[in-house]
Amino acid sequence: MAAAAALEAVAPLGALWGLVQDFVMGQQEGPADQVAADVKSGSYTVLQVVEALGSSLENPEPRTRARGIQLLSQVLLQCHSLLLEKEVVHLILFYENRLKDHHLVIPSVLQGLRALSLCVALPPGLAVSVLKAIFQEVHVQSLPQVDRHTVYSIITNFMRTREEELKGLGADFTFGFIQVMDGEKDPRNLLVAFRIVYDLISRDYSLGPFVEELFEVTSCYFPIDFTPPPNDPHGIQREDLILSLRAVLASTPRFAEFLLPLLIEKVDSEILSAKLDSLQTLNACCAVYGQKELKDFLPSLWASIRREVFQTASERVEAEGLAALNSLTACLSRSVLRADAEDLLDSFLSNILQDCRHHLCEPDMKLVWPSAKLLQAAAGASARACDHITSDVLPLLLEQFHKHSQSNQRRTILEMILGFLKLQQKWSHEDKDERPLSGFKDQLCSLMFMALADPNTQLQLVGIRTLTVLGAQPDLLSSGDLELAVGHLYRLSFLEEDSQSWVAALEASGSLATLYPVAFSSHLVPKLAEDLCSEESDLARGDGPTRCSRHPRCLQALSAVSTHPSIVKETLPLLLQHLCQMNRGSVSPGTSEVIAVCQSLQQVAEKCQQDPESCWYFHQTAVPCLLALAVQASTPEKEHSVLKRVLLEDEVLATMASVIATATTHLSPDLAAQSVAHIVPLFLDGNISFLPENSFSGRFQPFQDGSSGQRRLVALLMAFVCSLPRNVEIPQLNRLMRELLELSCCQSCPFSTTAAAKCFAGLLNKHPAGQELDEFLQLAVDKVEAGLSSGPCRSQAFTLLLWVTKALVLRYHPLSSCLTERLMGLLSDPELGPAAADGFSLLMSDCTDVLTRAGHAEVRIMFRQRFFTDNVPALVQGFHAAPQDVKPNYLKGLSHVLNRLPKPVLLPELPTLLSLLLEALSCPDSVVQLSTLSCLQPLLLEAPQVMSLHIDTLVTKFLTLSASPSMAVRIAALQCMHALTRLPTPVLLPYKPQVIRALAKPLDDKKRLVRKEAVSARGEWFLLGSPGS
Repeated sequence: MAAAAALEAVAPLGALWGLVQDFVMGQQEGPADQVAADVKSGSYTVLQVVEALGSSLENPEPRTRARGIQLLSQVLLQCHSLLLEKEVVHLILFYENRLKDHHLVIPSVLQGLRALSLCVALPPGLAVSVLKAIFQEVHVQSLPQVDRHTVYSIITNFMRTREEELKGLGADFTFGFIQVMDGEKDPRNLLVAFRIVYDLISRDYSLGPFVEELFEVTSCYFPIDFTPPPNDPHGIQREDLILSLRAVLASTPRFAEFLLPLLIEKVDSEILSAKLDSLQTLNACCAVYGQKELKDFLPSLWASIRREVFQTASERVEAEGLAALNSLTACLSRSVLRADAEDLLDSFLSNILQDCRHHLCEPDMKLVWPSAKLLQAAAGASARACDHITSDVLPLLLEQFHKHSQSNQRRTILEMILGFLKLQQKWSHEDKDERPLSGFKDQLCSLMFMALADPNTQLQLVGIRTLTVLGAQPDLLSSGDLELAVGHLYRLSFLEEDSQSWVAALEASGSLATLYPVAFSSHLVPKLAEDLCSEESDLARGDGPTRCSRHPRCLQALSAVSTHPSIVKETLPLLLQHLCQMNRGSVSPGTSEVIAVCQSLQQVAEKCQQDPESCWYFHQTAVPCLLALAVQASTPEKEHSVLKRVLLEDEVLATMASVIATATTHLSPDLAAQSVAHIVPLFLDGNISFLPENSFSGRFQPFQDGSSGQRRLVALLMAFVCSLPRNVEIPQLNRLMRELLELSCCQSCPFSTTAAAKCFAGLLNKHPAGQELDEFLQLAVDKVEAGLSSGPCRSQAFTLLLWVTKALVLRYHPLSSCLTERLMGLLSDPELGPAAADGFSLLMSDCTDVLTRAGHAEVRIMFRQRFFTDNVPALVQGFHAAPQDVKPNYLKGLSHVLNRLPKPVLLPELPTLLSLLLEALSCPDSVVQLSTLSCLQPLLLEAPQVMSLHIDTLVTKFLTLSASPSMAVRIAALQCMHALTRLPTPVLLPYKPQVIRALAKPLDDKKRLVRKEAVSARGEWFLLGSPGS
């Protein structure tokens, strides 16, 4: 038995010995991984591996010793976690001793030490021992890059796990590392070395007397001048090295006396990259420096920054110079002063003012803006700096404004003033009397009002911006100032159409109304109300809108100032009252006037969405009023209402629906439930009790024998119920869905049936999965099939099919695939085929009224990609099998799908689909042509190699379509001709003469936009093959 056990023990050791010999003498690499795997599995111990290597480790031939140590090191790299403390001690001593061996052995020794540096069982003191041995025995910079990287890895590992031990070495560790790093050139190693230096400083290792040496060994790389080789597998970029080195240089104030002169020297150099890097590094240093470090260098730093801003032709250098000045000022501002210390901030700012102030008196000269930018950069650094500079510069600029009478000079001066005013907004002053602007308030207001009253548009614009900034300063403007400002804004809001001032005035009114609601309620809203009344009086007399140009501006102004809840409570009733009063005259208001009022209401609704209280107020005020007007217009009356016909027009109802939807989407579920309890019964039961002025002459029953006008109001119901949050329960939902289904397929006007179909689809999309949803879907499928089979309602049934399919596609419902197949089947239908092809555009595009994310619909994030994957193969197969007269329908559907597909999804499928897209260009339908061209243009830019294979067909088709009767097709074809020039030049050159001749014709096109595209495309073709193209 004992003999058998001995044999079993000898056998595996023999296998180990064989693996060792294969690696050491046979120069095979595989046995190392096998030995490591066996050690991990417990077949051998590390000690047994060392014993098996015995003769190799003592071999007089250096290469053999190196291979033996290499095997051991590779095993340790994979098995270091299995080592015991005693084993680690012996291995460390062995490897330290081998550092004195032949240079061929050193790389393998270092790999072993790297493995041991990762050991958890490393006893105290050995990390220091290893590093001392490396510092003393290894000349690191004579090693290859990989081995130098190994040394850096050993140091990094010990710094991470044995920090306190290394700190016990004191400055000797820093000096040792300086020797290791000195002369390093490889960017891969530099990234690691810079990180070690940063950790040395940030973790408070002792630098001792070697601060300057550590700075020199790192700053010699500044500024970084490195261009990565093409196809660099390591992916190291110049920016990586720049940021890593900057972190080191800006990590300690102890480098300041060495670094600042270097930065000044590089800023003053002629190399753009050196200027940028130096200014950015200075910016970073200011975060850790104090007055003591900067004191001796401030004059030189200011001189360099001033010169760069005054003289540079590079905007980037100017921006970095201004940022550096801002950081310098901020650094001086936050330093704590002793009672007897000099205040460097005041003297520094005085120097800046001395060099820049006088240039502000010359608004026409070149240096006025650089000087203003320098002053504003310094002022933006701190409240102290801002107060110092503002108190000095503002009186001067105020004086200069009055000295110069030309509008362009005044605009320049006021823009400079505006810059300093904006900086004041950054710093809050608790004490009202301490606010720097308080002393200049009257003069500033005077200047502002002069600018607002000036006929020069550009000066007015600056004046409006100044008013906005002054208004944002708490308690700065008096009630009299506000009244005057509101008057100016009112006047500017009614300037001619081509003036930019009226748009700016409306924006300013909205901003200031939030801060000063009382002033706008008192002085602006009454004037706008008076204007609306005069408009209504003109309509009532039958004179027509004599001040029609003021009417839309008045509406825009009312919506613009509706930015505060208290103002909304005044403007909203005004707008609704105005809409109601429009039918009291003998002249019917035009569609555009009614739409303008509804658009203003929508803008107010959008502003109210941010405030729950205002949102609910708008909803409960505006929605019943709009519904009442619409219901009144739809019911028969003895006296024909002048507004009735207008309110029931498609465009007006669509705009009203948009208002209702906007007013509903942001309601809380509780409030939405209150509203739905009134509105759904209105449409199902004719319950008009909640409507204002509800004494209508007839009953409102849009679903039961309702008139065509009443049925059209289903669009308003759609807007409401399809914008509700998903968790709001809709009363009588089963009945509502059935009524919508019936209406969607009846012989009514297309507007009503489409609205019903969209409403049904919107509710289906949000309905939770379950038996009730399945019942609704079965009802819809039955209705669609019955309608499509025969009869006068095929078009309505198709519309229902389309919207139900879209609702299900968006939520990944299993039935969507069946409905899509049914839709594809209709592509061969003689009557519905073209409409079915256009239906694919609807399925792939985003809607604006229903089935939107804003309206809480369930829209899966990648529905287009899934639709493409599931259905395009069937479309392609159907195209090939279809008769010739039906093929255009398949091409149109395919073109719509591909045109709206994200291009990264389309590119891999391009080779198989491109032939179909090219065939679609021959389709006579201009919609197909335009959709296909829109799809092809980005592909020409993103997949030039694939497109080059079809260059002959592409050139022929595009040139043919550049003469299309459709202007949109001509423009798209010329844009594609332009995009063709991105294909490889050798492919294009044979076609150059033909294309240049053909593009001469659209140069004389009767449409300017076509001529513009022709000039652009022909110019690019002319330049093909020329030097530098």
